[in-house]
Amino acid sequence: MRQWKKEKTFNKASILLALVVWLSAGPLGVFAAEDDLYDFLWLDPDKKVYVLQNKVYKKKGKFYANIGYTLGLNSDFQSRNGLAFKGGYYISEEWAIEGVYHQFSNQDDDAFKSLKRINGAIPFVRKVEKKYGLMGVWSPFYGKINTFNKIIYFDWSFGLGLGQIHTESNATTVSSSSTADIYQDEKNLAILGKTAFRIHATKNIHVGLEYHRDSYRAPGPTIQGRPGTESWRNNSEFVISIGFSF
Repeated sequence: MRQWKKEKTFNKASILLALVVWLSAGPLGVFAAEDDLYDFLWLDPDKKVYVLQNKVYKKKGKFYANIGYTLGLNSDFQSRNGLAFKGGYYISEEWAIEGVYHQFSNQDDDAFKSLKRINGAIPFVRKVEKKYGLMGVWSPFYGKINTFNKIIYFDWSFGLGLGQIHTESNATTVSSSSTADIYQDEKNLAILGKTAFRIHATKNIHVGLEYHRDSYRAPGPTIQGRPGTESWRNNSEFVISIGFSF
């Protein structure tokens, strides 16, 4: 009988202890943890975290140079591709000064050939021959991904600058059926813009994937001897390149 009372007393004590533990780990415990975190942040309001991982590939104080292949994306009646060159210097981890030079080759596409063959007509064409300029490049994002048990590090940047685009067009002759189609050279000031991914292969070698979109003002075709109205034109291209940092 005495042993039964001891066991009953032990069971009551065990239940009471379990109840206390449950209450501590339940809502009261959660609220206490949140209050502690709030009090900590309130006591240290200037504490900020900028970097969540160690930066493996540093850029500040480094020069770089790239060579690549560029593909035109918005050429009317033309297939356009060429070579892209760029070089720059990182004055900080996020900011760089970059010079670019692109040289293009243009060929009449199927739409141009069909229009000429079926209708005997020549469309208005403006060919982008080359561009060059200077850009400021901002690289606010960097990260890494794990694919096939291989960690790949990358940077994501944005560029904006000024340059010059050299084109040639048949603006002065296209509207005259009695005049041979003649292309004349043009030069236009351009606003250069891009977004780019830099994928690091080693500490000194990287692969670049870029989308460029440039804007410039140029006239349309001459009609009845009157020059065409100037308007904003766009030049878009995709570039894949290999680069070296030193």
